[in-house]
Amino acid sequence: MKFKMIHENLNVADLERSIRFYNEALDLHEVRRKTSDDFIIVYLKSEVGEFEVELTWLKDHPQPYDLGECEFHLAFRADDFDAAHKKHKEMGCICFENEAMGIYFIEDPDGYWLEILP
Repeated sequence: MKFKMIHENLNVADLERSIRFYNEALDLHEVRRKTSDDFIIVYLKSEVGEFEVELTWLKDHPQPYDLGECEFHLAFRADDFDAAHKKHKEMGCICFENEAMGIYFIEDPDGYWLEILP
């Protein structure tokens, strides 16, 4: 039996703000959407991979999400690491850099950390 990871869910407070962030910061675009009276789910992906980020907005969850100690993250490999770093610095979303390892993290509007690798 074999398994393949296909998506990661992130619950978000403001769906449109999050879609704009992922589009600008990581060039992820909406590929499909599910809606109901209680929630909206939007799947985002890049042109170069199959893995999707699933953004879920819940109607009855007005408070910010408790991310605990934020000891989890998604990782993205950048084909032009220096250009990505420059863009994220200009966006003001870099939250941690580890120059010794040659990586950095950006933070989305809901506080999720996203690792950027060369």
